[in-house]
Amino acid sequence: MSDTSPIPPFIPPQIPGQNRPAPNPPLGDNPGERVPIGGFVAAIETMLREPRRLMYQLRQQSAGSLILRLLIIAVLCSAIYGVVVGTFSRGVQLWAAPVKIAAGLLVAGLICLPSLYIFSCLSGSQARLMEVFGLVASLLTLMTVLLIGFAPVAWVFSQSTNSVPAMGALHLVFWAVSTFFGLRFLTTGFTHLSAAFDGGLKVWIAIFLLVVLQMTTALRPIVGTAETFWPAEKKFFVSHWIESLK
Repeated sequence: MSDTSPIPPFIPPQIPGQNRPAPNPPLGDNPGERVPIGGFVAAIETMLREPRRLMYQLRQQSAGSLILRLLIIAVLCSAIYGVVVGTFSRGVQLWAAPVKIAAGLLVAGLICLPSLYIFSCLSGSQARLMEVFGLVASLLTLMTVLLIGFAPVAWVFSQSTNSVPAMGALHLVFWAVSTFFGLRFLTTGFTHLSAAFDGGLKVWIAIFLLVVLQMTTALRPIVGTAETFWPAEKKFFVSHWIESLK
């Protein structure tokens, strides 16, 4: 018997890029994802906890009622956040700010919907217009639900400062965080729809951001007061921000 230890087997080096993550399973593989979503609270909880279930339900023929519930949630949440925004100036802004925020988000989503559908078709995606509409509705809903989470913080600052630029910057930060998570949900949804149009999606995201930012100026004042409900002068949002800071 020899005292020498056995020679370990030769293990070839790993090839870079060989250990790639496994692709996501198709929507509906999990039986829980096929359970219908009923009610407004269930729709919010599913979006936050089970996004794949929501994406699967948006691909069904009966997705119209779910999309309608999502839009109603987006309108209600944006209106509630608008009331918090209006507490900064009070008076007319208590009802004007909710109307402008809710209408601005819905109009921005509808304006950007056709370009998103065209980009998805050019990329080879088989997503129907209703599915794309559902993803946009989910984007708006998630944004507004997250804004509700920021509402108590916004209320504290609105009651403790008189600076319009400071409050405007704070609301923009909250909006940016909410939009980031909403766009991430939208991107994940298109991944499940086998839409590999990274370039087109990035262009659409830039368009959507510009449209929403311009809405904040086209519907001004949202923070602060003015003599008229609608602005009498047309402005680009960058120019409006610079003038507000001055």
